[in-house]
Amino acid sequence: MAETEFFTEYGEASRYKILEVIGKGSYGVVCSATDMHTGDKVAIKKINDIFEHVSDATRILREIKLLRLLRHPDIVEIKHIMLPPSRREFKDIYVVFELMESDLHQVIKANDDLTPEHYQFFLYQLLRALKYIHTANVFHRDLKPKNILANADCKLKICDFGLARVAFNDAPTAIFWTDYVATRWYRAPELCGSFFSKYTPAIDIWSIGCIFAEILTGKPLFPGKNVVHQLDLMTDMLGTPSAESVARVRNEKARRYLSGMRKKTAIPFTQKFPNADPLALRLLERLLAFDPKDRPTAEEALADPYFRGLAKVEREPSAQPITKMEFEFERRRISKDDVRELIYREILEYHPQMLEEYLNGTDHANFMYPSAVDQFKRQFAQLEEHYGKGGNNNAAVERHHASLPRFEAFLFIVNVILKRINITGRRRCTPALLLLQVTVPARNENTTTRGSSRRSLSRRSRLERHRKVVTKAS
Repeated sequence: MAETEFFTEYGEASRYKILEVIGKGSYGVVCSATDMHTGDKVAIKKINDIFEHVSDATRILREIKLLRLLRHPDIVEIKHIMLPPSRREFKDIYVVFELMESDLHQVIKANDDLTPEHYQFFLYQLLRALKYIHTANVFHRDLKPKNILANADCKLKICDFGLARVAFNDAPTAIFWTDYVATRWYRAPELCGSFFSKYTPAIDIWSIGCIFAEILTGKPLFPGKNVVHQLDLMTDMLGTPSAESVARVRNEKARRYLSGMRKKTAIPFTQKFPNADPLALRLLERLLAFDPKDRPTAEEALADPYFRGLAKVEREPSAQPITKMEFEFERRRISKDDVRELIYREILEYHPQMLEEYLNGTDHANFMYPSAVDQFKRQFAQLEEHYGKGGNNNAAVERHHASLPRFEAFLFIVNVILKRINITGRRRCTPALLLLQVTVPARNENTTTRGSSRRSLSRRSRLERHRKVVTKAS
């Protein structure tokens, strides 16, 4: 290999210009940056001391592996992972993600006048992503608004696959796992109190139902203080489960609790969500069925009448099932050195020349590579030090919430798209459909940006007036 090639491959120090800290937590720090090769804005996540606990390192391995394998428009993308300077001794990793402006939790909080079109488009994207994830035989297991990233053009992407699991083809449809799953408010009833020793992809469908209900009302649907309170809130709304559903509960203590529960009548969804589209509520009732066998698959939900005119099978790809070989480490006990080697091997997927040497057995395991990591450590340290001087050392940096575009900004996006595609003969071409068909261009400096004032989307009547203008233009 020529020296110039070597330093192009491994000398990444000049590729990214670090801008600011945008997130901080127990895992480490996230900074925004500019990719000087492409001009794209990215988010670089520094994960500290990943091998301190093997369980945490395994979670990181699982996430970076799944995000490499699950390439989909509605799933966040890892663009690059920095090559560590030493194969045997590295402790931190730097993962480069596409930069998203906010998350769904902040979008819901900042916008109190989302329109029915937004509700529909948000749910469509989430179910489309879930169809892809589930056909790959993956269960996400921790879906919640904070794990769904958002941009001002209404684009959503699912992230945080650290608790996800893969179900292999030779395993039963319902898989047995005992570890912690899902934040309580979005946890399916079969997971509350371990109703079943096995569960299915329907746990993710329930979570999507809870998220959709929160989008409709602006508030969590089942904000339980503990597992019992969580079950009480569920049954207050859905009514006590049928005797048939209770009989299928494997956990005897949970079965006795449900059997002894006072009789509750379900609250009509039209009463709970008085202003919602009736078709949206019929689908929501299916997503929030108490018994997992009564919930639709993601593919079945996408075929619901609620998405008529928006859903299109060609836009809803399935994934190839993930092979056993990719996740064989889940089936055995692994040491700290094992997981370090597995993470290093995963990092090499983003360094093809180095990967080739590794596979050929010609790499130099003890060689200190000219890596960008040392420079990044210094840059991250300077930013963190500056942040600490703000007098808020202990508080985690929250992602700045970006309100979705107000009416004028939304028109800008749609008009730019209309100029870029041929819409001859098309009528009633909704913004949601347009956004699905093409990549939205970078927004004008005058449109909503991260950290701006709490702007909100236009109300439905204004969007309808704009539809008429668009129709005439077509």
